[in-house]
Amino acid sequence: MLDISLDRERFVRILRALVAEAAHLQNNPPTLIPEEDRAARIVLKELRRYSQENDGPLRVEHVAYQSGRGNVIIEYPGFTETTVAFAGSHFDVVPANREQWERDPFTLSIEGDRLYARGVTDCLGHVALLTDYFIQLAEKRPKIAPTLSAVLIANEENSEITGVGIDELVRRGRLEHLRSGPVYWLDSADIQPSIGTGGGIGWRIDVKGKLFHSGMPDKAINALELAMEVVRAIQRRFYQDFPPHPEEQRYLFATGSTLKPTQWKVPEGSLNQIPGECTVSGDIRLTPFYRIEDAMQQVERYVRELDVTRLPTLGPSRYELPAEGRRGEVGLRWLGQPNKGIACNLESRGYRVLCDAVRAVIGEVKPHSDTGGLPLVKDLQDSGFDIQITGFGREETYHAPNEFGVLSEFEAGSRILTHIINAYNEESAP
Repeated sequence: MLDISLDRERFVRILRALVAEAAHLQNNPPTLIPEEDRAARIVLKELRRYSQENDGPLRVEHVAYQSGRGNVIIEYPGFTETTVAFAGSHFDVVPANREQWERDPFTLSIEGDRLYARGVTDCLGHVALLTDYFIQLAEKRPKIAPTLSAVLIANEENSEITGVGIDELVRRGRLEHLRSGPVYWLDSADIQPSIGTGGGIGWRIDVKGKLFHSGMPDKAINALELAMEVVRAIQRRFYQDFPPHPEEQRYLFATGSTLKPTQWKVPEGSLNQIPGECTVSGDIRLTPFYRIEDAMQQVERYVRELDVTRLPTLGPSRYELPAEGRRGEVGLRWLGQPNKGIACNLESRGYRVLCDAVRAVIGEVKPHSDTGGLPLVKDLQDSGFDIQITGFGREETYHAPNEFGVLSEFEAGSRILTHIINAYNEESAP
């Protein structure tokens, strides 16, 4: 039986080094393009002495499809054809606004059992955990039945740029060897099975009106007001077409599908100018019981059928100037590639093993679902992979200021991995 638990000192040291690079790992194109190799180099340095090139047991490969933006694949060979994989932990992070933080987001702060920094929960803590785990495998050299694989990926936090991370690894067939066993996607939180995630796509609506003096609103088309009404009209139709689905209750989704704005921009001007242009950006989050392609087609239809002259106005505002032959214009763009939601197979061996491992370590199993998105997991499931999802950070701090994780919970996560591996060892015992 395998006996591995987290090496706290090494885990914290690796995580501290990863966090120190997090300012360069922020992913928000076009202004912030992450350099994931800064994190990958830390992992590769830690693993180098244990690699097969240095007479160690680990197969370690750095796979990059764009300069400076690599993935890392680690394998510990077993003696059967089964592979147990831990995939999805990623090097990039969401941006951190220092002004919103009580601590430096790019320096690891340890306060009791809590670890504060951007990326601790999502997802550098998982990268550090897996790095430590495979080092311990290499140090102990246990003879185990399944081959163990970790796939640490680039470009998870944004889909505007493609051909970098898990999408390209799949397209080039680099993950075909994972078909023979479960794939545990370690990019979730709260040490419980995440049994459902959402599909999603970013959108941008460009609105054109007519700039004019704010004291003469009858001679302007207020692009900002028009954008507000356009979004409201689109939302109204969206929620009619994608209402709560009956399966959402069985899969314990806290919310149903959503379409919402998250960013508003107008050209720089003075307070006494009515803006002539406005850009609204946001996203669709869709529970996995609806197809993201259908939602995209419907939203395109909403925009196509929109008549700005019939939208509600307030006071003297208007969205058409007949004397000038002018009316407001609305355009739609999709941002990046769509993610598909996934409903994990609750009848699979991989799910039962995960539940047993969580129960053994934590004492109870509380599956949950949300409409956060994970890239390509649904495509992997559709092509035959048994995808199960869990993670050991804190859900409450995902993408939030003062992000943190709990050291003892990462330690519990390491024990969960050991329980999973031992379950597959037992299957091959004589």
